[in-house]
Amino acid sequence: MKKEYVPNTWKNTETHYIKALDEPWYKLLVKLENLIDVETAKFYQKNGIITMHLPVTTGSISSPMGRGSDSLPVKIELEGVKTYLADSMQFLLEYGCRLCDKGVYYIMPSFRGEKADERHLCQFYHSESEIIGDLHDVMILVEKYIKYLAKKIVEKLGNEIKEMTGDISHIEKMANMKGHFPKITFDEAEKELLKIHPKDINKYIEHNDGWRNITREGEKEIMRIHDGLIWITNYDILAVPFYQKYDSKLKGTTKNADLLMGIGETVGCGERHDTYDELLESLKFHEVDKDEYEWYINMKKVKPLNTSGFGMGIERFLMWVLKCDDIRNMQICLRFNGKNILP
Repeated sequence: MKKEYVPNTWKNTETHYIKALDEPWYKLLVKLENLIDVETAKFYQKNGIITMHLPVTTGSISSPMGRGSDSLPVKIELEGVKTYLADSMQFLLEYGCRLCDKGVYYIMPSFRGEKADERHLCQFYHSESEIIGDLHDVMILVEKYIKYLAKKIVEKLGNEIKEMTGDISHIEKMANMKGHFPKITFDEAEKELLKIHPKDINKYIEHNDGWRNITREGEKEIMRIHDGLIWITNYDILAVPFYQKYDSKLKGTTKNADLLMGIGETVGCGERHDTYDELLESLKFHEVDKDEYEWYINMKKVKPLNTSGFGMGIERFLMWVLKCDDIRNMQICLRFNGKNILP
């Protein structure tokens, strides 16, 4: 990345909206955002997957305050009724799969309760899809989607990106990539890290109350080992939220996968519990109150269905495209929790 092209105008929230008007960075970012929306619709149309119009409020958050949650919900009050701003609409996409033959998708904003930092935004755009099928099916869909987007980016904006960043070889490589993305299990990732860093493994793998997770430094190191692109599958059950299906072949793990590229985790996907009993067991194990999820539980009881889905943070994907290392440069209209920002 040519550092002179990273604007960092977000550091002054009062002047950003004026300075951004003269920044080539943001003019290119608008084009990239438009390309993602237009080409995503074309991609799913070709695959028989349709979009849904969904609300941004929800009474049953998809990252609840239980074990395995990695984000804080945003609670609001509307006309005296407490609700949440959606951090994901996965549950309603699961509902949508019961209305459609092949699956559903959407692109819309998601909200998180944490402070923004170089890896996280308080509001970001989510490209999510849920399909009828298993984890393998949705991982294949993700790979096709990212290759397709890379191809369209090279075709339509490649010259502009190269002029700004000096390099689009990584996008071209993705666009022309044959075969599947490499993948390893979480256990295999830990062994690789332990082999290279036996004395300071805790820097790369963190241990919590009965479960493990990979740290930011761990993600960076695994990506370095695997040339910048790798699936990690089968996280510990308590490392992910309650809705991920248990893997009967690898005990103590779930049928989930994170795609690491660019800054780290850019896509998260998983297979869902398809039966009522499985879901109840998981809610109990994760110590999540089932009252808020009564409708979700009932849906599984009335119409069990094997579905899997994914969510891609669009800003994180575009960080990879532009080789940017701070996600706060990917937001044209700034929104930071705890600050009243205009416009």
